[in-house]
Amino acid sequence: MTAQIVPPQGEQPRYRRPSKVPHLTVAERAQRGRAARKEVPRSSHAMFEPGPGRLDPISLLERQAATRVPELVPIRYGRMLVSPFAFFRGAALIMAADLAGTPTSGLRAQVCGDAHLSNFGVFATPERRMTFDINDFDETLPGPWEWDVKRLAASFAIAAREKGFSAADQAQTVRTTVGAYREGMAEFAAARNLDVWYSHLDAESILRDIRDRADKTAVKRVESNLAKARTRDSMQAFSKLTQQTPDGPRFVSQPPLIVPITQLLPDVQADELLARLRTLIRSYRRTLTSDRRHLLEEFRMVDMARKVVGVGSVGTRAWVALFLGRDDEDPLILQMKEAQPSVLEEFVGRSEYTSSAQRVVAGQRLMQASSDIFLGWQKVTGIDGKDRDFYVRQLRDWKASADIETLRPRGLAIYGQLCGWTLARAHARSGDRVAIASYLGAGDVFDRAVVEFAEAYADQNEKDYAALQEAVADGRLTAITGK
Repeated sequence: MTAQIVPPQGEQPRYRRPSKVPHLTVAERAQRGRAARKEVPRSSHAMFEPGPGRLDPISLLERQAATRVPELVPIRYGRMLVSPFAFFRGAALIMAADLAGTPTSGLRAQVCGDAHLSNFGVFATPERRMTFDINDFDETLPGPWEWDVKRLAASFAIAAREKGFSAADQAQTVRTTVGAYREGMAEFAAARNLDVWYSHLDAESILRDIRDRADKTAVKRVESNLAKARTRDSMQAFSKLTQQTPDGPRFVSQPPLIVPITQLLPDVQADELLARLRTLIRSYRRTLTSDRRHLLEEFRMVDMARKVVGVGSVGTRAWVALFLGRDDEDPLILQMKEAQPSVLEEFVGRSEYTSSAQRVVAGQRLMQASSDIFLGWQKVTGIDGKDRDFYVRQLRDWKASADIETLRPRGLAIYGQLCGWTLARAHARSGDRVAIASYLGAGDVFDRAVVEFAEAYADQNEKDYAALQEAVADGRLTAITGK
């Protein structure tokens, strides 16, 4: 059984979508937003006052570690020790616990749950066009839209602070990001349903905008990053992660980051193991549409390895599977990543899906403009007899994120606009965009409030980062750096 995080005050009810969807008029939906504004003023979102009952951040990290691969947990702590921003990336549960005590409008949407700036980027659509979108949905769940906005805003505040920007530039970056969300939501509130669903942000549009607003150096940097992204595909992963053997291409061994499954389970016959894995792949295929299932069946699986990924995800079980098509030069590499309950569940209610992996896939398909053609899920019974949920997607398909280290204040603000608009579009697909836009209004009251919140949370994040440093220094936690 997949391990569940046990809420400190008892289990929250499982969230269920309403069986009947009300079809209110635009005027009625707008009134919902105005009424919510009276109940929860926009200025109240500036509030962040951790009280004496605040959950210990290190205890929350330890709680998560209990369900992860023990030998990989120190790598997670090591990666979080790199900087306050790296810590923030791994602290989604900590922030969810903090957000649970902040005001919300009562309006819900499908939320990312971990909407920091590094979880946005470019990737290829099935039509082989590059699009900009959210690219991580491990924590997705229906919940307060404000929580995504505040996590995104805090990530920009922390990144700007870490880069040494002035206080004015830090505030301007966050205000620009939140303003783009508010203006984007107003745009979607006025749009037809199908237009909202079809809206997306492609690379060509980004380049045109940047050419009009940024200097030549910034434009060249973006063009270079996009060109590099086009090389990050199965062939690039194939050349980096595999080697030729007498049996054909197989994964290289780079422990602890990449470990072929035959090395993890040396006592199991390779043929027997691969046969078991092929059975699991057949189960996953059933979650794909028939055309994509047909494409996958053109490939044969030849190897699998455990791979360490991300920052916050380190310690959850992640595998890569190597498939070959017409010959040894026709590779496909799929990533199978363990899905555990969302960090939001103990605060907003459990998912309607019994499978955490199906929750991730459903949320991703709802929020993204275009999803990976091999996105699916499966339940796996491990050699320890425990059932675990995994979602599946391509390891790389023209994927890339912004190089934050090279961005100056203007460039980071432009990137914030991209993220803010994209988050608004993702929320508009599932939430009541008219009500949310009405709540936000045309002025910048909400923007300024979230700037204040983000600065306060950046202060708290630095304290929590120092607590992690102290926990490692005094031996409470073990960290492995440089991995």
